[in-house]
Amino acid sequence: MGEAVDKVRRQERRTLLAVGEDCLKGSKYDWLTNPANMTRAQQNRFRALRDSSLKTARAWAIKEFAMGLWHYSSRTWAAKGWARWLSWAVRSQLEPVKKTAATIKTHLWGIINAVVLKVHNGHAESINSRIQRMKSRARGFRNRERFRNAIYFHLGGLDLYPAQVGNR
Repeated sequence: MGEAVDKVRRQERRTLLAVGEDCLKGSKYDWLTNPANMTRAQQNRFRALRDSSLKTARAWAIKEFAMGLWHYSSRTWAAKGWARWLSWAVRSQLEPVKKTAATIKTHLWGIINAVVLKVHNGHAESINSRIQRMKSRARGFRNRERFRNAIYFHLGGLDLYPAQVGNR
């Protein structure tokens, strides 16, 4: 959704610049930052943008509504909340938001399962990140066998210290 909001902002900025309006200049990170992490000065500057009638403000509101849907514990309420969000996103007449809504609709059963069961793929993403970092540090590998061995060696959790034989 963050990418969709940014696409709407870029399209609207181009449209407004053609008319001579420059109210969206320098506001990219305001739209992408979590309001809880903003300083007071950022919040004051962003409040005027957020409360405006810009298309970007509407896309941002849709994104924020979706962020609130991740805290449900009931499958029924989660399904109702996501259905309401999908309805709003499709009716928004903002193409990037509608495209994101179509993607979410195709994966809705998995999203609802993730919301209700409180599961995530953070651990797998962490391992993949460490593998990619190892690959880039090595500047690549000549063959898959060496790459696989490097993964096992660095990420296998092996205890390579010799065992204590006894006190001498």
